[in-house]
Amino acid sequence: MLIYLICSLLAYVLSRMERYALSGFVLILAALYLYIKEYRYSKSLVNLRGVFSLAFITGEGLAAMKLSYLAKPWDDKTWICFGLAFGCFYAVFEILKIFNGNPYSNGERVLEKSNEDMMYACIIILALTSAIAFNIEAIVLGFVPLFEKGVPHAYSYFHISGVHYFTVSCILVPAFSIIYLNEESRLGIIKILFLALANIIAIAIPILCVSRFQFMLAVLLAFVTLLILKRERIRPIYFVTVIVLIVPVYLLLSVARSHNVEYLNGIFEMKYNLPIFISQPYIYIANNYDNLDTLIKELPKHSFGLKGLFPLWALTGIKFIYPKIVDFPIFVNKTELTTVTLFYDAFYDFGLIGVAIFSSALGGISYLFEKWIRSTRHATFYIIYAQGFIYLALSFFTTWFSNPATWFYFIVTMSIFFICEQKDR
Repeated sequence: MLIYLICSLLAYVLSRMERYALSGFVLILAALYLYIKEYRYSKSLVNLRGVFSLAFITGEGLAAMKLSYLAKPWDDKTWICFGLAFGCFYAVFEILKIFNGNPYSNGERVLEKSNEDMMYACIIILALTSAIAFNIEAIVLGFVPLFEKGVPHAYSYFHISGVHYFTVSCILVPAFSIIYLNEESRLGIIKILFLALANIIAIAIPILCVSRFQFMLAVLLAFVTLLILKRERIRPIYFVTVIVLIVPVYLLLSVARSHNVEYLNGIFEMKYNLPIFISQPYIYIANNYDNLDTLIKELPKHSFGLKGLFPLWALTGIKFIYPKIVDFPIFVNKTELTTVTLFYDAFYDFGLIGVAIFSSALGGISYLFEKWIRSTRHATFYIIYAQGFIYLALSFFTTWFSNPATWFYFIVTMSIFFICEQKDR
């Protein structure tokens, strides 16, 4: 924590001196140090505090380099906000570790076997439900995004309220399949065929929706679940396989979105003529921090919890009865770039106090998750942990916990968790 405070202060000073490259480099070094430190302590590549340190501070460092003309000097309150976002998370985790013990040392892990037949049935039903929901949307809306040419944002219009949650729930199928294959040693040819079909559906739907994010989430959830199961036997081939799978599909979906290089470069406004495979990931990470800075500078008044509770208004249908309850303008530095950090809505609701409280809660929950994942648990809990891991790993991207889909995934996962606990049925 002391290392982070020193590096953050140094980065702030360098930024005020307009030494932006050095400012960002210092933060990236701090992120690497904190992740390596947590890895050595936990003896695992998959740990929540480590991945949050690496992702959030590295993102802050990249943003601090200001390689785009969109990036402006951050307000002092923005620097404080970033410090609270990481500092409160880290401090709460550390305090709980001091008083409740090392969360990474709960003895030998023993998996509780689930009802394999129920698990298999849930996988098939989930894939079938997603396929039906996708077809309903395609028929009602009259198009499939993948086949729409010259429409850059066709995927944004492929959405029927309520139905789309079921369409995208297919992203859970590969992760549950990993759990099922780990527990079921005897598979008949019929089960293999239907399981393969369920996973084809789970991958095909995000591609048909031209949703790079949903595709990546499906793959990453399965990958992280596998890493948890094989914690002591992680092989480099796992990482190579994921990269080989994600990168080509990501590029193809970018083409299918009608996002050509000229269009993207015009939006990104980079200071240097960098290749698109560098400038695109950079802006998708860095500009989110600049959007939070824009919010801090321009927000006229706080929403006092109404913004952060959007999932409640959406999943209960209240937003249709009282539309004004979700009518909050978004503050970004460019209309086309609307992604923000994990703490955007926390500041929108309560300012710096909201960021501190939200970050502290995440730190406490992460500590509990680390203890639970290493004790005797049903393997389905690993998918809940994997979701939390991914949301922290992509903390630079958006307000995950203000997204109704996030809570829908948690609800579906918990439902399957309890169903598969019924071993005698």
